[in-house]
Amino acid sequence: MLTIKILGSGCANCKKVESIAKQAVEGLAIEATFVKVTDYKDIMAYNILSTPGLVVNERLMCAGRIPTQAEVITWLTNALAAA
Repeated sequence: MLTIKILGSGCANCKKVESIAKQAVEGLAIEATFVKVTDYKDIMAYNILSTPGLVVNERLMCAGRIPTQAEVITWLTNALAAA
C-alpha cells in the first residue's frame, strides 16, 4: 500500500493536488493512505520552497505546482513497481 502526503496549509491548490491524487488512486484501483502535512516544520523537512507538495512513499514528487493526472498516475505506478 502507498502512503501519499499532501504538503501545504490546506489552501485551494493543496486541495486540488489531493483531489488529483485521489482520482489517480481510484483510477488505478489501488490502496493508498492519504496524510495531510500542514505543520511548517514538517513541510520544510522535505526541502521544498513552495507548496503544494506531493510525496509518495516518502519521496518528493513535485512541489510548488499542481501536477497533471497523468503525472500522478505515472508516479504511483512507479512507486508500486519499486515496492
